[in-house]
Amino acid sequence: MQNSCHVSLSIDGQDQVLNIPHEFALSGTEVLLRKEGDRLIIEPLSSSSLLSLLTTLQDITDNFSNTDEGLMPLDDITL
Repeated sequence: MQNSCHVSLSIDGQDQVLNIPHEFALSGTEVLLRKEGDRLIIEPLSSSSLLSLLTTLQDITDNFSNTDEGLMPLDDITL
């Protein structure tokens, strides 16, 4: 199988449509589409695995405050 081919884009309403040739067909019925610069990346999604979707997400780099600060440890709470 070759790794590239020339295809045409068409317009359907407000959507731009790409017809994927048979030799590039993906398994499943859903894909993850993302844009990196001028490139579109199309990745097949397995509908049965949340883990496969989560591995495509970027890491969270935010620093979250410690919401437990100042609270008693759970072991010390009695009712």
